[in-house]
Amino acid sequence: MKKFLIILTVIIIALFLIKRKDMTWRQSLLKTAYPLIMLKGKWFPDKKSIQINSNHIQPPVSFYQLQATANNGSSIDFNAFKGKKIMIVNTASDCGFTGQYDELEKLHQQYKDKLVILGFPANDFKEQEKKDDNNIAAFCKINYGITFQLMQKSHVIKGEEQNLVFQWLTHAEQNGWCNQQPVWNFSKYVINEEGVLTHFFSQMVSPLSKEVISSIQ
Repeated sequence: MKKFLIILTVIIIALFLIKRKDMTWRQSLLKTAYPLIMLKGKWFPDKKSIQINSNHIQPPVSFYQLQATANNGSSIDFNAFKGKKIMIVNTASDCGFTGQYDELEKLHQQYKDKLVILGFPANDFKEQEKKDDNNIAAFCKINYGITFQLMQKSHVIKGEEQNLVFQWLTHAEQNGWCNQQPVWNFSKYVINEEGVLTHFFSQMVSPLSKEVISSIQ
């Protein structure tokens, strides 16, 4: 009985240490478990987790003709991104990979002079982003200190409602080579300074991995 009480006490203390003030229990547990979740990608890498435009295929449809709506409702013209690399990520607040918000912010701070990161919240995978745009922005700011650009919540997987930016990213007839839609939340696409889609990284690849860093240097 004494051992049981000790174990129970330890568990309760651990749970209270894990719980973040501005997160649900689920979000707190997922954030704590994130490093363990990412071990799978290191130990059992999937060949499709990294896809590269090794032939330097040019897009039939210009990336710079695209526009999107920011989290605050303002319109963003992608023509303004000429000369910089772009990383586009579909995001969610209640996902095992939500810890990548922290890594994306670190990447943004390290390379913000040459890299633009655009986060596209979506509720497409197991309804892991049920918040509205205002609450998404608040969650990201409070819990991860996000300063990179968040976009308006939309659909990122293929279908009639797919965001036009993700239509370009996931159809080879537009980007030149890639038909890969997001595998899960926090899939990443990299576009170079000339508007060419160069890389796809799944959620199993950390934004701070050597492969991602190499793609933007």
